[in-house]
Amino acid sequence: MSKQFIVPRGTSDILPDVVPLWEELESKARKICKSYGYREIRTPIFEETALFKRSLGQTSDIVNKQLLYVTSQMPESLAKASASSNDESMFMYEHALRPEATASVVRSYIENSLLGVGTRSLSKLFYIGPMFRGERPQKGRLRQFHQIGVEAIGPNSTSPFLDAEVIALAMHLLKEFGVKEPKLKINSLGSKEDKVNISIWLRTGEFSKHKNDLCEDCQSRFERNVFRVLDCKKEGCRKIVSMFVKNLPLSTESQNYFHQVQSALKSIGIAFEVSPHLVRGLDYYTHTVFEITAEGLGSQDAVGAGGRYNGLVHDLGGKEKIDYGAVGFALGIERILLSHGHEIPWQEPDIFIIAMKEEYQQNAFLLVQQLRREGIGSDMNYDNLSFKTQLNHANKMNVYYVLILGEDEIKNNTVALKDMQAGTQVTVELKNIVSILKDKVSEVRKLRRVARN
Repeated sequence: MSKQFIVPRGTSDILPDVVPLWEELESKARKICKSYGYREIRTPIFEETALFKRSLGQTSDIVNKQLLYVTSQMPESLAKASASSNDESMFMYEHALRPEATASVVRSYIENSLLGVGTRSLSKLFYIGPMFRGERPQKGRLRQFHQIGVEAIGPNSTSPFLDAEVIALAMHLLKEFGVKEPKLKINSLGSKEDKVNISIWLRTGEFSKHKNDLCEDCQSRFERNVFRVLDCKKEGCRKIVSMFVKNLPLSTESQNYFHQVQSALKSIGIAFEVSPHLVRGLDYYTHTVFEITAEGLGSQDAVGAGGRYNGLVHDLGGKEKIDYGAVGFALGIERILLSHGHEIPWQEPDIFIIAMKEEYQQNAFLLVQQLRREGIGSDMNYDNLSFKTQLNHANKMNVYYVLILGEDEIKNNTVALKDMQAGTQVTVELKNIVSILKDKVSEVRKLRRVARN
């Protein structure tokens, strides 16, 4: 018996019955993001590994434990030939599947000079696509997962109102996606200089005396990235951190900036909780960071997160003399779907055509193609089944109308139009069927939209 292959661990098939739900979610995301002035960008799913190490930080868990590497290997004979010809394109380069999209978007922003496109000084970009991490699969956390995210990048784009806009957009999307009562937590990490001072304060001050009381992971983090200790979920660590986290030495300027973000959120009615434990696990964050949680996801209850990352553009090669600002977020599609258990909006064809005899299938085939060209979703059966079986099939597809081609219809250039909801049937001249169905299908689609909402 030949081997039966199964989907790789930590991944899943998105099956036809579920795809309409994904399409609906993606369609809403595109519509809303564009209404905020964001334009879609699509970057490769893999990049040079160095890009992620530079942006996420050598000490981050993603870089140390979760990157999925892609390497191109060639036969030894070809490697020698390429080396002798100085053809650098033939050498092996180390790449990794993208664990998140911010670094890729910033790389593209710099490489393609997206600054100042048209009359814009601020590039407002959004993306939808798969990401990859080699972590232990669990509920809502896959090795291949999908995100919707935005990045707002530009010179001197350091307004607290932009932070508030990005957060408002994230909350708007989640509301439209049907996530019930998403909870927003925010915090400030201060400027890049503040982060350096806070790190020193934590490592050398009173907090350092509790190092040996921290969990094993946090003792390691203490040396590599002490900020990660602050958001440890273990009770013992949280108890220790709580004694210090509210007194982190933020500069007056950073405190004022954070107060302005809070004031802007309050002014547009967005509720939030200031969470001093929230630091996010990536090195590039500065100033505002935020996380949005939802019920139904267990202990890993975040559906989205983001923040400001002013220094990343410079770190990845942006012009030295320009003061770049940037802020963004990512929402996890699988986690959104898990959080509210959507009913799948089955997108059936509008019309089903039944040929009463095998010799009438040519007529049915021509008609179904004509209707499709006119934008009327249509289908038919190709197996010469009985009329009753085909009618039952149409009923299961939940179509509103069935067109029947029998002997009389073929002879008289007509078609029988059956209303599956009302149970009525009328005869219509074939030349008029398209115009009649366009009106009827328009009403059907309105009814379906109302039912879905």
